[in-house]
Parts: sequence; C-alpha cells; structure tokens
Amino acid sequence: MPMSPKENLLRVIHHDHPQWVPNGMESRVAFGAPVCERPERAGLDAWNVRWDYNEGAKGGTYPAHGGHTITNLRRWRDQITIPDVAAMDWDDVGLLWGADESSQASDVKHEEHLFSGFVEFGLFERSYLLLGMDEALMAYVTDTDRMEAMLGAIADYKIALCERFADVVDLDIIWYGDDWGTQQNLFIPPDIWRKTVGKHTARIHQCIKERGILINQHTDGTIESIFGDMVDMGVNIWNPCQPCNDLAALKREYSGRITFCGAIDSQFVRDRPGVTPDDVRAEVRKRIDELAEGGGYVAGPSHGVPYRQEIVDAMNDEIATYGRQFYQARDSVA
Repeated sequence: MPMSPKENLLRVIHHDHPQWVPNGMESRVAFGAPVCERPERAGLDAWNVRWDYNEGAKGGTYPAHGGHTITNLRRWRDQITIPDVAAMDWDDVGLLWGADESSQASDVKHEEHLFSGFVEFGLFERSYLLLGMDEALMAYVTDTDRMEAMLGAIADYKIALCERFADVVDLDIIWYGDDWGTQQNLFIPPDIWRKTVGKHTARIHQCIKERGILINQHTDGTIESIFGDMVDMGVNIWNPCQPCNDLAALKREYSGRITFCGAIDSQFVRDRPGVTPDDVRAEVRKRIDELAEGGGYVAGPSHGVPYRQEIVDAMNDEIATYGRQFYQARDSVA
C-alpha cells in the first residue's frame, strides 16, 4: 500500500523500510519562534548585535564590522543581552515554509505534516556574533573556561526557548543550526569543542529529546572529528552533509543511528562550470547508493544556493526516479 509522504519520511528517519528516498524533508512544515536572531534589514538583533544589509545579496544581512556587544570577555555577564523568552509574543508563531494553507500554526493539518521548529544561531555562531570572529576563536583557546561559562548561559536561553516553543506548537522536529566546520576541519580543536560547544549543545539536545522531539542538526563543513559526539547526543538528522566529509564512511560506521540529509555536491558538481544534467544525475545516484541503504537518507543539495533551472530539474527528476527504484530493487530481491 502506498505511504503518505509523512509516513515515508518518518520511516526514513527511523530506518524502517521506506518506499522512496525523499527529495528534502517532504511533508515537513517549519515554524519560527518570535525572536529576531537575524534582522531582515540593517539593525539590531535580539542580542543587540548590529547587522548590515546588502541589497541583492543572498541572505541580505551580515554581521556589521564592530557590531558585536562583548568587548571584554571578563565582563561578558555585564555586556551580554539575553532575550527574555517569557516576554516574547508567542501568539506570533508564524509558518516559515512547507505548506500553503496559512501563516498560522493552527491552520496546518498535523496528520499530513511533520511540524518543525526553526532554531538558528546555536552556541558557536552566537559566541562569535557576540565577540567578533577573531576574538571568539582566540578566546576558545586562551580562555576556555570563561567561554564555557558564557556558552552555558546561552544554552540556558536556548533550552527555555525550545521548551516554550514546544508548549505553543506540537513540534515533531526541531531544526537546530550551528556551523562548526570549515572545509578542512572544525573552527576550534575537537577537545575544546567538547569542553564548550559540545558540552552545552548536549544539554540543549537532552531537553529536546525529553520532549520526544526529533533533532535535525544543521552544521556545515568538515565535522568528522566530532561526528560520533553528535550521534551520541541523540541527533536524528544531520544536514546538509557536505562532501568535504567522507560520507560513505560515516554511513558505514553509523548506519541505523542517524539520518543523512543533503549530500548532493553543490560546490564541485551542481555549480561546476560546464556541468551537465547527466553529471548531476550521476551525482544523485552516487549519493543514494552511498547513503540510502536501510533508510536514513533524505536527498538534497549540500548547499542551498541558486542554480540553473536545467540543473535543478535534473536533480529533482533523478531523485524522484532513482530514489524509488533503489528501494523497489531492494524489495524485489527480498
């Protein structure tokens, strides 16, 4: 019997005999908390960090030079502004993407959709927004204990936010974003990551897991050195699975414990000069072959930037066709 997109996606996440490889988080609708983590135009976010704006640029806003608020880490408690979760207007929880019904959570049918809460700028990202990137990176190494204490306070806020979010919306998933890696390695040494970012991210994830909510962890870059830590935290889904990591090896080692979401190479395939639709189709098949065995793979690009329409069409068509053939071949053998 055919499955609904929601049932199939859940079977993918739980490694339970899905019927097809989803193209993105099919049936997922996303809701945003009523807090400004990043303004849409030049101005301040909820932490009093200043942002500038570039008309026409993807994303539009970016941290302003000198716009951070903590100028002396020793005085972080005096210089930090932590948003007040209780004071937020929780009647203003809006639908971000994934359905056409309405901008209100109450109008989306839960039996047809997985409800996802969007929680951006995790501990590492917020730390460099507060301190400036150079100062933050140095402080992680030279003043680790003080950074750990500050991240603990930020994590307390994130926990309160997630708990209130889950009280207001019957969330199935929380998309939690925090970029930890460059294309070569982590931004900070793994042992320091574990003492600071990892330690308090685990607290946030524990809070989410206690609510019975799935965790969709977004982190760009090469994160193989702490991938096992992420799995042990209880992360259910990792996106966008950039191919600077050895994705096939990670699938072999952690098969059945985490779902890979993304992986279709955006940098060296989809955006390569001279790339053809056939090249993209071959890349889609490669990633499905590497990652979809036993469930645990949601197909999608390794980075979401604009591409030629013929490239997008080739990717979508190959996911739709080969993504079904992959499991049909399995079932016919069984």
